[in-house]
Amino acid sequence: MEKELVERAGLPFQAIPAAGVHGVSLKKLPGNLAKLWQGCRKSKQILKVFDPDVLLFTGGYVAIPMALAGKKRQSLLYVPDIEPGLALKVLARYSDRIAITNDESRKFFKHQEKLTVSGYPIREDLKKWNKADGLAYFKFDPNLKTVLFMGGSSGARSINNAVVKIAAKLIERYQVIHLTGHLDWEALQHQTEGLDARYQAFPYLHEMGAALAAADLVVSRAGASVLGEYAYFGLPAILVPYPYAWQYQKVNADYLVERGAAMLLEDEKLEAELYPTVTSLLEDAERLAQMSRAMAALAQPAAAEKIAELLLEMVGNER
Repeated sequence: MEKELVERAGLPFQAIPAAGVHGVSLKKLPGNLAKLWQGCRKSKQILKVFDPDVLLFTGGYVAIPMALAGKKRQSLLYVPDIEPGLALKVLARYSDRIAITNDESRKFFKHQEKLTVSGYPIREDLKKWNKADGLAYFKFDPNLKTVLFMGGSSGARSINNAVVKIAAKLIERYQVIHLTGHLDWEALQHQTEGLDARYQAFPYLHEMGAALAAADLVVSRAGASVLGEYAYFGLPAILVPYPYAWQYQKVNADYLVERGAAMLLEDEKLEAELYPTVTSLLEDAERLAQMSRAMAALAQPAAAEKIAELLLEMVGNER
């Protein structure tokens, strides 16, 4: 997925072999370790050809081989989620500077002198959208409330299934944007045939800013982007943390819930509680406005620039 997006942006791309080792079965571990070794070799080749002044990491086990191969070079680690996962903790050992989304992350790191609060970086193409333009993009009625459902690039099956079951009822009163991800797209298309234009579904939406700007409420997982993108648009959220992985999504969700910007809905309660939770919020204009203000107060729109400035500062130090 990243390869396609990077090349679509006109940037050169080099893949690095890698695999996870945390929580991996003994049967798979030797093969995954072999991939990491291959990744280190590939990383050394890339470093030799590209000869960078500074390395930027954003986490994930795919970064480990490059961090090991480039440990003699300066590096900046950006931590998107509030609580770093295992790969980010490993990368932090090799990083000269660490940018974090907000102050809540400080407690997870030993070397406070490395830390800079940057905020979560927002793509420039998101910033061009306002509510009127977003509604016009979907040909939606500005007099009706709009709710956005999404589960990440590959999709969230439990959210998708719950949405499909209530879509017909929702569009009697509201407009729905449903970003399904690619995995369930064909099945969901079949299940929602016949719904009118108030329900619009997409496997992936490049104009993500249109959806975020048009929506009055979003229902989604709680990956790191919720900390930046929802804040930028002042978008109230119902967050459904992914229950089968490390707790970082729950930590992100709790941060927004504690500040009055979001509500938490557990994955196992989705089908029973999604419709009443969505409708109760959309019908409570005062609470929705309060959540919107609380979310907008967390925005740090210059985050990308801060990270770029850190990199340029490190390049200057190197030279």
